[in-house]
Amino acid sequence: MRFDDRVAVVSGGANGIGWATAERLLDEGARVAVLDREPHAAASQLEKRAVVDASTSERTAVFECDVTDPASVDDAVAAVLDRFGRIDVVASVAGGDNAVDDGLDEEHWNAIVSLNLHGPVRLIRACREALIASKGSIVMVGSVNGVAAYGEPAYAAAKAGLTLLAKNLAVELGPAGVRINVVAPGTVRTRVWDHQGGPDALSPLYPLGRVGEPADIAAAIAFLASDDASWITGVTLPVDGGSLAGPLATMSRLLPN
Repeated sequence: MRFDDRVAVVSGGANGIGWATAERLLDEGARVAVLDREPHAAASQLEKRAVVDASTSERTAVFECDVTDPASVDDAVAAVLDRFGRIDVVASVAGGDNAVDDGLDEEHWNAIVSLNLHGPVRLIRACREALIASKGSIVMVGSVNGVAAYGEPAYAAAKAGLTLLAKNLAVELGPAGVRINVVAPGTVRTRVWDHQGGPDALSPLYPLGRVGEPADIAAAIAFLASDDASWITGVTLPVDGGSLAGPLATMSRLLPN
């Protein structure tokens, strides 16, 4: 129960990694504000959970939020503070790509960077004073695409930007007691793979022999947000089944002799 008496904000919390993170934080005692541009989907998830955990209804709230819209973010965070009175943890999960790599196309680039880099900045900006008051913690979801060349340059550049954002804000906000870190997932079984035949075909590329599950990433987020990581700030933690540890070695095992 590492998050007893704490309030956590999870953006992109209706599905995938975001929902797994909301559940993990609930399991560890937090009150959780789920922010998503699909509030009905988030509410449905919480209703299903409430069937087996009646306290869910008392400890959660859903707020419509589009992280590409500054006013939407500001309104959602104001509503969170009105409902819960404080913010101790921010899990910035909302992000993604449209699965179409349009290279340096202007419209594509702006949309992807707005969602994956500017979106977390908007959320942190809106939560900043509340986090300083609580000496809170921020965890942003990056990607291995932001650490090595896996393609999709707009998405990769946006996710890479989170690493330097975290380092700079760690220095700026550290004296106020606020920590900020990034998790960098590899391939994770989320709905983005629904129209691509599923992610399991990529399992042989991972030294641990499988792709990730949303709960794998949620566990890392919970660790970095908790007091167990109280002396960790400004880092990017790969949660990737070993793909960054030895991609060439992994690939060589798949090549014909």
